Amino acid sequence: MKVFVINIGNTNTEYGVFENGQINEVTSCPTISFERSMIPSCIPVAFASVVPSKNSIFDGLDSFRLSAQSKTGLDFSNVDSSTIGADRVANAVATAFTEKLPAVCIDCGTAITFEIVSSSRAFLGGAILPGRTLQRKALRDHTAQLPLVPLSSSLDGVFAGTSTADAIRLGVDAGTVGAVKEILVRVRNFFPVGELTLIATGGDAEFFKREISELEIRDNKYTLYGIAKAWEMNKSEN
Repeated sequence: MKVFVINIGNTNTEYGVFENGQINEVTSCPTISFERSMIPSCIPVAFASVVPSKNSIFDGLDSFRLSAQSKTGLDFSNVDSSTIGADRVANAVATAFTEKLPAVCIDCGTAITFEIVSSSRAFLGGAILPGRTLQRKALRDHTAQLPLVPLSSSLDGVFAGTSTADAIRLGVDAGTVGAVKEILVRVRNFFPVGELTLIATGGDAEFFKREISELEIRDNKYTLYGIAKAWEMNKSEN
């Protein structure tokens, strides 16, 4: 049986078809443009959404909405599960069922989120910080003169900002890499040396891989797979 899987994010929405354990036909569009006409009517739908205004699109459809209260195969008893975003739940499910545990998944998008999963498939929590684009927009929107600076693909050779734009690039990009590294230091303190798998996914994952070599990149199907895996566990109740 196949299912149409959708991940509605703050900036972009990704969707594809899950069948025989694989995600195919993956497409992405700006979330503001995602509408009901993009959802096929002939197969079930499974979705994760962090944009409440988009949830009404699924009214009346044969749909499964992922949350921490769904069957996931994960133990959420260590955290306040009522506050965990569906995208983070999906990433945790994908991590729990595809990676060597314990593991941490870092989703590098509008926000950078960390999902930590123990060797017993317990969700231990994580961290959330603004992504590089969001920080750039905050500087543009909340100052009088700072510009919106395009993303850079790396920090190679940069040691000081010799213009305002370069200073923003260095401050935001090096600062965000430093923040991610510091969070990983703290996470590693809870696990024996060498036992933590580090996964990065999301649109900005390649940038962080260049700066943190231990990260293992997963493609844009990762979160969708977590949604599909949870759907499989819940479909008898749909």
